[in-house]
Amino acid sequence: MKKIKLDIVGLSYSQTQSGAYALVLGEVSGRRRLPIIIGGFEAQAIAIEIEKMTPSRPLTHDLFKTFAETYHIRIDEVVIYNLVDGIFYAKIIFNDGHKQTEIDARTSDAIALAVRFKAPVYTYEFILASAGIVIEGNDFVFLENIESSGANDPEAIVPKETSSFSSMTDEQLQETLSKALAEEMYEKAARIRDEITRRKSS
Repeated sequence: MKKIKLDIVGLSYSQTQSGAYALVLGEVSGRRRLPIIIGGFEAQAIAIEIEKMTPSRPLTHDLFKTFAETYHIRIDEVVIYNLVDGIFYAKIIFNDGHKQTEIDARTSDAIALAVRFKAPVYTYEFILASAGIVIEGNDFVFLENIESSGANDPEAIVPKETSSFSSMTDEQLQETLSKALAEEMYEKAARIRDEITRRKSS
């Protein structure tokens, strides 16, 4: 089957599950988006790498990358290869310089590693056809819609501090961001970065 390349569009709070996030992947050459529900820890691991934050101590995925590189193992690609009962299945294709091997992994872990190894992420047409969403407009509006629609869902708990960021001055945002990074509150830091990015793009 032909593989379709995906990029990470963004992270947003889950509409349906409290304490979870929606990782939104986008079709590189199209308008379809693939939302995947992941846990808070995995969302943090992905956000840290995307935002180029530096944790005071290595996280699990950073440790795995260091271990792999020490033994000359690289990740060639990640493939989201199946969707069963609403659960995505992924595999990591890696190479040690002599042979290529694949292993099963949770999709969230696979993508957290892919961003660290700068490895491409792919899926298949049947997955995008069954779970993809065709967007109209830009991705920022799409992500905002995911978050705002989840705010009224009894199972989607959006932290109160999210809305408070919009009332802060630019200077206050920068100070709050620095404090969040110092205290290793990376999810909060990612949300502040989102607000800063939103202001720059508006």
